[in-house]
Amino acid sequence: MPTNSHRIRIVDAFTDRPFAGNPAGVLLLDAFPDDAWLQHVAKEVNHAETAFAHRLPEGGDADWALRWFTPATEVDMCGHATLATAHVLHTTGSARAAGADTAPGPIRFATRSGILTATAHEDGSLTLDFPTATLVATDAPDGVAEALGAEPLSVYDTGRLIGDLLVEVADEKTVRALTPDHKALVHHSERGVIATARAEDPSRGYDFVSRCFFPRVGIDEDPVTGSAHTALAPFWSERLGRTDLTGLQASPRTGLVRTRLRGDRTLLTGHAVTVIEGDLLA
Repeated sequence: MPTNSHRIRIVDAFTDRPFAGNPAGVLLLDAFPDDAWLQHVAKEVNHAETAFAHRLPEGGDADWALRWFTPATEVDMCGHATLATAHVLHTTGSARAAGADTAPGPIRFATRSGILTATAHEDGSLTLDFPTATLVATDAPDGVAEALGAEPLSVYDTGRLIGDLLVEVADEKTVRALTPDHKALVHHSERGVIATARAEDPSRGYDFVSRCFFPRVGIDEDPVTGSAHTALAPFWSERLGRTDLTGLQASPRTGLVRTRLRGDRTLLTGHAVTVIEGDLLA
């Protein structure tokens, strides 16, 4: 177990204002301690995910090693905590290589989902480059309509990478009104259920809405889910005939994710705000 204190930050991701978006814990380390310590920290932070990163030797395929933990388990992919980590690296100057005096380029993260990159823009936003989920149409599992609290219009398996069930429902009002049975949802996917519908009024600045429920990994409702948008982007791009879209995750905190579909890669763009910074003494 570490004996020195570590700087810990809470960052709200996919928002440009505090107390919205999805909060993530971020710790920059010299190396990864044992898994039990990482899990204890994530449980103590008690947000959807806590990200742990350490710098890698120069000259390799990636600049930083990155892992994500919910309060209950390690996960294979997480968008908002990656965005939060990239935000911390840029705002603290840690994104620069040792001795470099020029602005950093894209940050390359080595993760369970391969090399993921994050690019900063002049307006303060960040773009993540993630693999696109593979969508396979499927029948609605028995009981999923009752567990979700809405009748599916269409259902898709998102594949091993994110392990969700994507469920299209009637309209935006239905998505916003969902009060699912989280215990029952546990049985319907590897990670969770994404509920989505077309935006009622695109002039409000978004093209589709979603909500994400992941009780199987200890998160009843995730406020804003970057990884889910690797499935939502191809789903809605096909229906709306555009590769550049904006999704509103209609959780109580809300958040916007701009998506750009590029074949087998999906670009996810959003802002982030650091709201808490302190020392972890354990």
